[in-house]
Amino acid sequence: MAQDALIIVDLQNDFCPGGALGVSGGDQIIPVLNRLIAEFDRAGSPVIATRGWPPPRTAHFNTQGGQWPPHCIQGTHGAEFHHDLALGENAVVVSKGAQENADSYSAFEAVDAEGVPLPELLRDRGVTRLLIGGLATDYCVKHTALDALREGFEVIVLEDAVRGVNLQPGDARQALAELKRAGAEVRESQDWAQR
Repeated sequence: MAQDALIIVDLQNDFCPGGALGVSGGDQIIPVLNRLIAEFDRAGSPVIATRGWPPPRTAHFNTQGGQWPPHCIQGTHGAEFHHDLALGENAVVVSKGAQENADSYSAFEAVDAEGVPLPELLRDRGVTRLLIGGLATDYCVKHTALDALREGFEVIVLEDAVRGVNLQPGDARQALAELKRAGAEVRESQDWAQR
């Protein structure tokens, strides 16, 4: 029987509407994720919340030659999880992109407060299948799901619990198609039942 974990990708203020790199409708997925968090908590299954955690100067930012405007800088309001996200006390927070030269999209490059990498955290808990929601479909969600598949996990991407940046129209839709081709399932959260 699969041991499931819920991965909530980068639901931070700067990625939500009004933030430095706001994703359209990014806050609309919070009620779906809150319902799943409560479900996983009741079942005693792991909930992992990832966050981008860059320093003020990083190659990731366009101020240093990268692609993106400064966002989610360590210790700022923009880096905090959205206030409506009900993580609960059992959620494990993992951080990525903390080094100046890091361009970390995937949660599989993240570590917890003690420096334990995400793959090790999941395997220590016997996790075999990941449910993934969060921001953004066409970047951090996609890279997290692809790395999860490479690491041998079963992956379900929750279509109603993700939103895309869509720098080019249709990027998020193409990302979901790419994930399906790679072996991930893409489902609505209602079509998944905790077991």
